[in-house]
Amino acid sequence: MVHPDYNWTELIDEICAGTWVSPLTGKRFPPAPYDKIVFSESLEGQEAGLVESLGFSAPFAVVCDPATHAAMGERVTRALRERGDVTEIILENPHADMASVRDLTERLKPFPTSVAVGSGTINDLTKYATLQNERRYCVFGTAGSMNGYTSSTASITLDSGLKVSLPAQNPAGFFVDLEICAAAPPWLNAAGFGDSLCRSVAQVDMWMSHRLLETMYKHEPYLIEIPDELRLMELARGIAEGDIEAVGTLFRVLTLCGLGIAFTGVSNHGSMGEHQISHYIDCFAGDRHPGTLHGQQIGVTTLTMAGIQQHFLASESPPEIEATSVDEDDMVRRMGPEVGAQCAEIYHGKAFDPAGADRLNERMRTLWPELREECLQMAVPRQKLRQYLDLAGGVTSAQALGVPIDFYREAVSHGHEMRNRFSFADIACDSRVIQELSAAEN
Repeated sequence: MVHPDYNWTELIDEICAGTWVSPLTGKRFPPAPYDKIVFSESLEGQEAGLVESLGFSAPFAVVCDPATHAAMGERVTRALRERGDVTEIILENPHADMASVRDLTERLKPFPTSVAVGSGTINDLTKYATLQNERRYCVFGTAGSMNGYTSSTASITLDSGLKVSLPAQNPAGFFVDLEICAAAPPWLNAAGFGDSLCRSVAQVDMWMSHRLLETMYKHEPYLIEIPDELRLMELARGIAEGDIEAVGTLFRVLTLCGLGIAFTGVSNHGSMGEHQISHYIDCFAGDRHPGTLHGQQIGVTTLTMAGIQQHFLASESPPEIEATSVDEDDMVRRMGPEVGAQCAEIYHGKAFDPAGADRLNERMRTLWPELREECLQMAVPRQKLRQYLDLAGGVTSAQALGVPIDFYREAVSHGHEMRNRFSFADIACDSRVIQELSAAEN
């Protein structure tokens, strides 16, 4: 049992208030756009007061799905009914796509504010739909299954089938009852653990891109997250066991990762090559998709990206790339005409012509000794990441995910085509070893 006086939102409160000072620069950043973030071992009896503390008033809309309604939605509704009219919007088998966004946007129009009760899909749909109506919302988490609670973006599948991160809005309030979340099915919290596991591979990719291509890199998101991440790895077994301290630490890590966007304005610090593989699966698996959660997939794709990075970082000799081959016909074959054309345009944005490849190779030859050492200091070995994920009860292979192996290898080989973010998967492709590396995945 955690000491009752433990402050679960220490540091989080400073960042939200704008009082945190970066030890790297001595700079204060503007307050993060949240009125209130509250974690407690129990929020029983506090639900209505927390919602009203944000300035929210009746009529209330409570958005949930059948599972999250049973976990906490019914309790939130009951508490709010003591303060005014409440309408429950229970989404059956919701999907974070534009059709669902349009439907929810329309259903939420009569309400000045909304209360989401749930995790990934419920949160993303509500944050994006309320933005369309220029209304505010808050969220009660029901499981630590992903790091998007405090993100200002929403992962939405467009009508074309392409999954993208769209600008959305932050919740005015984010509330976590740790007893409820610790009692969630263990695989849900293990999915969030998988989502948080990607920090090291995303950081390596982001730093490499910064050093070679002078893209943006800020260290503050990692500075605030890593101490809690180290503690979370020590508590990994507790995720599988529903231990409140482990689940509370998980929520701290997930929240701090989301708050990192306050420093960067983009999600790159927690979403690089590993996320592109997962997005490929979501967009193009079709009937082959096993219905796995985002975080479950990220856990596995993180292991894959760690392996790709280790392939290059194990060598004292720098990689050598060739001009990028953008096979638009093959992209259309795999992705369909509309999405294939969209992704081809994105891919051309980071492709190297022969002269560009020569310039990058020269830069790599100059920087590789330093860059390799810097990346190795950030990296966590694949086997260690796998051990942590296994202890937390997460799946650790494509086979365990239920994704067909041939399709998973396709996603590894081509996921980097979907985003204009340069990762070691791009280096693997342009150095003509991506097929060999993807063939080793199972």
